[in-house]
Amino acid sequence: MIFRFFIFLLIPCFTCFGQGRINYLIEELPTDSTVKLSYTNHSSILPQVDRNTPFSPCLGATFSADNLISYDKYFPSATYARVGLGIQTDLSISPKWYARVGYNFSTINNDTNFLDTRSFFYSRNNSQIIGSHNLLGRVSYTPNHIFNFQGGLDRNFIGEGNRSLFLSDYGKPYPFAQMSARFWHVEYLVMYQFFKEQLQENWHNKFGATHYLSWNVTKWLNLGIFETVVFQPKDTLLNRGYELEYLNPVIFFRPQEYAIGSSDNVLLGASFSAKWKGHTAYGQLTVDEFLLSEIKEKSGWWANKYGAQLGIKGRFKINKENFFYRVEGNAVRPYTYAHLNALQNYAHAGSTLSHPYGGNFAEILGELKWQRKRWLIKSFFSYGIQGFDKDGKSYGGDVYQPYTNRPYDYGHKIGQGEKNNFLRSQNFIGYQLYQTYQLFAEINFRYDSAYQRFSFFPSIGFRSNLWNDYRNY
Repeated sequence: MIFRFFIFLLIPCFTCFGQGRINYLIEELPTDSTVKLSYTNHSSILPQVDRNTPFSPCLGATFSADNLISYDKYFPSATYARVGLGIQTDLSISPKWYARVGYNFSTINNDTNFLDTRSFFYSRNNSQIIGSHNLLGRVSYTPNHIFNFQGGLDRNFIGEGNRSLFLSDYGKPYPFAQMSARFWHVEYLVMYQFFKEQLQENWHNKFGATHYLSWNVTKWLNLGIFETVVFQPKDTLLNRGYELEYLNPVIFFRPQEYAIGSSDNVLLGASFSAKWKGHTAYGQLTVDEFLLSEIKEKSGWWANKYGAQLGIKGRFKINKENFFYRVEGNAVRPYTYAHLNALQNYAHAGSTLSHPYGGNFAEILGELKWQRKRWLIKSFFSYGIQGFDKDGKSYGGDVYQPYTNRPYDYGHKIGQGEKNNFLRSQNFIGYQLYQTYQLFAEINFRYDSAYQRFSFFPSIGFRSNLWNDYRNY
C-alpha cells in the first residue's frame, strides 16, 4: 500500500495582466471550460498559451513520503519507503514575460523501479541509484496577439488524445526553443529540441526540429500537418553540429534531408479533430517510411512503418452531474520510430518521444470522470497487445533496437515476436483541498495485468497535480 503525504505552502505575490501565461500540462476534467468554437481557437499544441488571463504569481512547495507494499501473484510482497521534496514558482516580470521553474527530488530504500522513470537525472552511490531529480522550467515572451516565443527544459505535447503519436510528455524533459504564430485560421509551431543518449556510460548529443501546422477549416473542423527530424551532430564523415538547413522555419524536412545527402530520421504526420457541442472526434496518422505498392500487396514489408490513432472525447451531464469521457484506439506497426542507432531514433534519454509503448502494439483505452464541486472520481483502463524481441532479434517494439537486426524482410505484423496481452486499470477518488494547484486528498487503486503476471497497488494520501504524473502504461 502507498501512503503519500504532501505539505503545500502557497505564498501569493502580485497580480498582473498575463498576456502570455503558459497553462499546465494537466488532464481534462468535467468542469474544465469547453473552448468556444471559432476560427482562432486551437487546442492541439500543449501546454497552451493563455493570452488574455489575469495572472497571480506564487510560490509552492511540496513534501512527500511514501510507504509502498506491492502485491504480486508470482512474487512475494515487498515493502518500500520513498520520500521526496519539491518546489515550484510562477513569475510574471511584465505583461509580456512569464516564467515557471520547478524541482523535486525523491529517494527510495529498496527497489529503484518505483522511482520516477521520467526524471531528468539520478543521483548514485557508486553504481547504485539512490534518488531521482526532476527539473522543469520554461520562459515565455508574447510580444503581441500573433507571436509567442518559449525556451526552457520541459516536456511538450501535440494532439487531442490521451496519447500522442506525434510528440508526447511521457518521457524525460529536454532543452527546447520554440516559436508559435497565430494568424487568420492558422496556428504554426516551430520547435528546436536538444536530446541526448547514454552510450557505453558516456552521454552523446542529438538534435531535433519539429514543425506543426494547425488549420481551422471551419469553426468545428481542424486539420493538422506534422513533421519532425532527428539527427546526430557527428557521423563517420562529418561533424556538423546543429544542421543549419533545419533551422529554416518554412522548409519541408524530407526534401532537405535528400538535398544534404543525410540518413536523418524524418517522420511525417496528419491529424484532424471535429467538435460539436461538448464532444470532439480526433485522430492522428504518423508515417516513418512506406512503399504504396507493398501496402497494396499486403506483404508485411518491414519498412512500411506507420501508426494511427482514432478517438472521441467529451463532456456531458446526467441529473446536473458533470462527466468527462474518452474512448481511444492506438496502433503502431513494428520498427516505427526506430532507426540505425540510438542517435537517430525518435527518442530521448532512454524513452520514446511519442507513445510510451514505442512500436509493434495496438491498444484501446477508456476514461470516465465525475466531478461535483470539490469531489472527483476517475476511472481509466487500457487493453491491448504488444510484441517484444526474442532470440536476439528485433521484432520492432523497442525503438532503441536498430531495424537492421530484423529477423526477415516480409510478413511483419503488430504483436509479432514475444506477444504480450495487457490490461491496466486505475481508479481514483479525490477531494480538492486547493483549486489553483489541483491539491487533492486521494484514494487510488491500480491494477496491472501484463508480462504473464499481475500486480495490485492501492494508495492513500495527498497529491498536488502540478504536471501529469502518468501511471497508466
